[in-house]
Amino acid sequence: MSDLPKNLHYATSHEWAQLEDDNIIRVGITDFAQQELGDLVYIELPAVGRKVAAQEQCAVVESVKTASDLFSPVSGEVIAINEAVADEPEQLNDNPYEAWLFCIKAEDMSELDKLMDSDAYQQMITQ
Repeated sequence: MSDLPKNLHYATSHEWAQLEDDNIIRVGITDFAQQELGDLVYIELPAVGRKVAAQEQCAVVESVKTASDLFSPVSGEVIAINEAVADEPEQLNDNPYEAWLFCIKAEDMSELDKLMDSDAYQQMITQ
């Protein structure tokens, strides 16, 4: 687990957030999350155009073991979803930091500062 990308922000609920241009936040789940879930079989993504609040439940991933809610790391509007991952959820198991889930046009960029950096996330998951 020492290979956490340094350029990402991490939520306590195990989502990662990557800042793109124009206040766009790309969201996925961490390697720790996909390992805990096991083989993913289904993903329910939020609708494009949906307004979400930070820490609002907005998606679901299901594995052979369990289902888990996913939460938005920031407030804003969902502007894109990754249909390829919805069609092939195993991509999240194979490469969780490449297989993003959805993008949000952030309303308040300071919300990113409330997320953890890779060191803080690493410390949280190893406790």
